[in-house]
Amino acid sequence: MFIIDAHLDLSMNALEWNRDLTQPVAAINDREVGLNDKPDRARAVVSLPDLRRGNIGLVVATQIARYVAPGNPLPGWHSPEQAWAQTQGQRAWYKAMEDAGEMTQVHDLHTLENHLKVWGDDGDNTHKPIGYILSLEGADSLVTIGHLERAYQSGLRAVGPAHYGPGRYAQGTDATGFMGLQGHALLKEMERLNIILDATHLCDDSFWEALDHFNGNVWASHNNCRALVNHNRQYSDEQIKALIDRGAVIGAALDAWMMVPGWVRGVSTPEGMNCNLEVMIDHIDHICQLAGNTLHIGIGSDLDGAFGREQCPYDLETIADLHNIPALLAKRGHTNYDIENMMHGNWLRFLRNAWA
Repeated sequence: MFIIDAHLDLSMNALEWNRDLTQPVAAINDREVGLNDKPDRARAVVSLPDLRRGNIGLVVATQIARYVAPGNPLPGWHSPEQAWAQTQGQRAWYKAMEDAGEMTQVHDLHTLENHLKVWGDDGDNTHKPIGYILSLEGADSLVTIGHLERAYQSGLRAVGPAHYGPGRYAQGTDATGFMGLQGHALLKEMERLNIILDATHLCDDSFWEALDHFNGNVWASHNNCRALVNHNRQYSDEQIKALIDRGAVIGAALDAWMMVPGWVRGVSTPEGMNCNLEVMIDHIDHICQLAGNTLHIGIGSDLDGAFGREQCPYDLETIADLHNIPALLAKRGHTNYDIENMMHGNWLRFLRNAWA
């Protein structure tokens, strides 16, 4: 089955983790044996060949660079200009992948439908380009509101105003507070440019403020359920219902600490916490119950999002194993129609409506 993954930090892995994503996952991990500068060295699960192997032909791919003010202990850049430069380096990597025939940018209805034709021919995937929709995770790198249109001209089609901690335009995970005038100006410009609001990572205050001030298209690229894992990174049932009311699609994520309660980073193991792909289906089913249908859930794996096999389902060796999800959904009683919606149909419906 054709699969869409709505959240992958591909350029971050290529540039900050120094991974050649044109190589199979096994080759990437072999090259990292003995390295210890990152906790997930030699445990990667994402590469372009493995995406093709799993029939994951379209992804939402990020640019990400956080600005940190003095006193902020989070890792990040010390000025918005540095953060902008980092995102432009990431954009250059995507362009290099396009030039090499490895990827192709999808940014409107025409490029979307053409790409779906390429992947719909039932032929061998080995040489098909991975389609990517460019997203900005955390808006700190936008030096001014005017930089947003420059990014749009380069293909940017979705923005999450915040990531972790306090941001320049909104407050993110583990932070509190509102967006303020700059955040409102960002939302207004996003609406003018028809850029999708990614509500992921917004703290509760900024989440509700964003929905109140933004009249455009909203999705949540990678989020799970607070009712199952009680942390501010997850969405409450009230927030999920609000997203459903806005026609949003929510991408189920595969970061283990977001999947099972009580995860302790660096201590817990997927096997020890019984974290497998079935747990992802628990989060999917919870959202379906709140919606009363299967039209508001998709996949937004976040795999290799600064973690690897040490912190993802134990029955997933590479991202190609997402192809096992349809059988798990069928085991829960979902119809083929439901499963097709959740694996790709809901994201496609959303994009076609947003870009009409």
